[in-house]
Amino acid sequence: LFLNEARAAASLSHPNIVSVYEYGETPDQHYIAMEYVDGTSLQELVSRGDRLPLDDALSVMVQLLDALACAHEQGVWHRDIKPANIRLTPGGTIKLVDFGLVKLMVPNDGTITVVQGRGTIHYTPLEQYGGDTGHTDGRTDVYSLAATLYHLLTNTPPTEAKVRFLQTDSLVPVRDLNPALSARTERALHWALHLHPEDRPASV
Repeated sequence: LFLNEARAAASLSHPNIVSVYEYGETPDQHYIAMEYVDGTSLQELVSRGDRLPLDDALSVMVQLLDALACAHEQGVWHRDIKPANIRLTPGGTIKLVDFGLVKLMVPNDGTITVVQGRGTIHYTPLEQYGGDTGHTDGRTDVYSLAATLYHLLTNTPPTEAKVRFLQTDSLVPVRDLNPALSARTERALHWALHLHPEDRPASV
């Protein structure tokens, strides 16, 4: 499993994805040499109750969207986007880490899920738990990105919102919790958080 993550991450080259320099195994252990990323995880920020300013939260999201566009173009779905897997450097650069639940699309050879896993429930869509169609693709990452942004914008863990979402197919309007958000951005966020993957944006 460890080497699967390393292979997936090593196949990607993007300024917002942590670089893998080398990986391998010895008779006693596996090893991986990765880029050192100074800074903090977004999970540390939200755990302290810090709400990112709107412009900063949207900057984080733009960088993540760009990183995942690169990954998806190469047939790699992350499937575990959450604040703990996003690091923020002192200069404001985002680094996406932890491809442990990655899913690869192998050209001309079907689909291979190299690691089985369900992710973190606060940020994971229903289909990743076998509900709805049970099929995961890039729209799974779209949902998780939106759930992460919801947390950053509202300083509210998505748990309660997700429970209500699964029951009613609707969310508490984000602008009720953060009036600074534009109506246009709110619509995009709710679109990405739709219960059914076919009703979400087709790509990041």
